Amino acid sequence: MSEHAALPYLSETILFLVLAGVLIPLLEKRAINPVLGFLAVGTVVGPFGLGALAGEWPQLSYISFTRSDHVATFAELGVIFLMFTIGLEMSVERLWAMRARVFGGGGAQVALSAAIIGALAYGWGNSGEASLILGLVLGFSSTAVVMQLLVQRRDLGTPLGQASFSVLLFQDLAVVPLLVLVGILGQAGGEGSFVSLLAIAVIKGAVTVAAIYLIGRRLIRPLFHHLASTRAPDTFMALTLLASLGVAALTWAAGLSMAMGAMLAGLIIAETEFRHEVEITIEPFKGLLMGLFFMSVGMGIDLHALLDYPWQVPLAVIGLMLIKGAVLFPLMRLMKLSWGRATEGAILLSQGGEFAFIVIGVAMHTALLPEGVGHFMLLVVSLSMLATPPASRLGRRIGDAIDARLGRRHVEPDLPGHGLHDHIIVAGCGRVGEMVCQILAHRALPYVAIDSDPKLVERLSRRGIPACYGDASRPELLRRLNVDAAKAVLLTLAAPDEATRAVEGLRALAPTVSIIARARDEAHAVVLRRAGADAVIPETLEAGLQLAGAALERFELGEEEIHRHLQQEREQRIASMLLPR
Repeated sequence: MSEHAALPYLSETILFLVLAGVLIPLLEKRAINPVLGFLAVGTVVGPFGLGALAGEWPQLSYISFTRSDHVATFAELGVIFLMFTIGLEMSVERLWAMRARVFGGGGAQVALSAAIIGALAYGWGNSGEASLILGLVLGFSSTAVVMQLLVQRRDLGTPLGQASFSVLLFQDLAVVPLLVLVGILGQAGGEGSFVSLLAIAVIKGAVTVAAIYLIGRRLIRPLFHHLASTRAPDTFMALTLLASLGVAALTWAAGLSMAMGAMLAGLIIAETEFRHEVEITIEPFKGLLMGLFFMSVGMGIDLHALLDYPWQVPLAVIGLMLIKGAVLFPLMRLMKLSWGRATEGAILLSQGGEFAFIVIGVAMHTALLPEGVGHFMLLVVSLSMLATPPASRLGRRIGDAIDARLGRRHVEPDLPGHGLHDHIIVAGCGRVGEMVCQILAHRALPYVAIDSDPKLVERLSRRGIPACYGDASRPELLRRLNVDAAKAVLLTLAAPDEATRAVEGLRALAPTVSIIARARDEAHAVVLRRAGADAVIPETLEAGLQLAGAALERFELGEEEIHRHLQQEREQRIASMLLPR
């Protein structure tokens, strides 16, 4: 027992794993958003739920959390990984291509929402600092909830999805400056000190970010190249964790937010060919730790406050969503969405966001925000997030009805290079794969290439071939390359086992996508066909058929007759291999 007692938070860890591994999947089967599931579960088993009854019934302590600070440290890691993955979704080039929507539409949404909400907060008797913080943080929407809904509905590649992503992207970028601003407001003690503290923070932040970005670009890529060449997944995972946590620690040591460092690390890696493989590596950690974060958020929700404010809280939720919806609707129209889709987007993004729990928590800790006001607003944000899935379904129905009445008028977004549709995925960039890529490039056809050799990927990238590093036998990577919208996947992998795993994974992931695979010989071709490949090209068979075709030409047979003979021989040989022995 003493050994078990030496491991801190053992019971809390086991309870969380039980909830994450058993209860949450059951909720997902009922089409409940996992983020909302973690929030609801945290509320029920938290210190204001079953944990409050553990004093009278000690048995409840085994299935509840009596203190939310027991998971707070681990929950902070969830925020770091969230910001890291947000950074992976960006790049300097991508931000520049989306600058009008991100900084124009997203910036206008945050500014207008903050001005209206902040003015209302000030009118209700809050201080200027508290009103500013509330206006800014309540102007943010929930990236986790909205992105989950867009992915589930496969709307991320639509004009609505792109417009929503642009607004969310600016909000994610604005989180770090907001945290810095809250910290400065908490330190400011006298008149004029705020300006000096802000100037120092801006200079320090600019120098630190520039140094880390410039040095990191020169260090990260060579390190990943070196470790990727060893083909050791454990060392690749270690380097991924080191990059995210290490850069976050550097910014923290410089007096800045760890969230800023995590996003910066993701931004650096996003400009390399290792981006997709890193996303897959970090996904399990991000999912678990983000679940822990949202569960800790749920633990801080005191539903008894609903009894104290039986009508104020619901009205505040409705008011928040109406204000943000009214701001978002004209901006969505300016982003060239139809009337119906603009209405749907305004409703979809009208809730409060998960970063409100972080910012308001810091503001309460630094006495910038009274605890009563802070807990009230956290409850409002939580309920608005819980209301988002049904509200989004209602928004879709309203949007469809409006477009059906007025006539649907979509204008596709002008985002060059963003998103892949009707493309070819070439898995394996050896001699055969590179030849396929060159032929596709000459015809200006959309494609993307994958290979697990970092040196080869780097060489192809320098030549302008859109290649990324990764293991093509992992379907997760192909999913991130939008395999569902691809015309075909060409597998030119040399290793037979790797090609077979890739075909099996692809067929399970995307049942309708066309898979064309290269096989080493006829026996391997049979294995690939049975695994689900639509077409298989055996190397030895094709070489023999080409030689036979050259021989038949010497007998002055016609081209069509030669082609017919060779095709018949090809089909007979593959069919004979498929017969049971």
